[in-house]
Amino acid sequence: MPVPRFWRKIRHRYNLIGSVCRNCGTYYYPPRNLCPTCRRAGKMEEYQFKGTGKVVSYTVIRTPPDQFQELKPYVLGIVELDEGPRVTSQIICDPEEAKIGMRVRQVFRKYTEDGEDGVIYYGTKFEPEDEEYDSGGDNL
Repeated sequence: MPVPRFWRKIRHRYNLIGSVCRNCGTYYYPPRNLCPTCRRAGKMEEYQFKGTGKVVSYTVIRTPPDQFQELKPYVLGIVELDEGPRVTSQIICDPEEAKIGMRVRQVFRKYTEDGEDGVIYYGTKFEPEDEEYDSGGDNL
């Protein structure tokens, strides 16, 4: 695991910050310094994603690594953000509720920790956008 200070300095992990090429209008996550389409003609700028999108693919993890045993089963999906980029993330919902095309929103949740007294790692996960759904905030 990385040193905590280093981990926390990776802004895009916490804030869903990527980049956009102002030349061609393509959005990227994680951020890029160079547009692969425009190359040197591209004008890259930092971009804060809205944090909403839809599930384009998913799987249910029933045999997770040791540090995620307490979550099983859980949903791991590919979310297409409204701006276009796709991210792989845990979808916080009952595996039976997951479906392709489901609208989701970004939430800030715990990933894992280094033992009982160790560093706690946080980052972006997604939950159903349905206002009636409440993940409770205590999901890893």
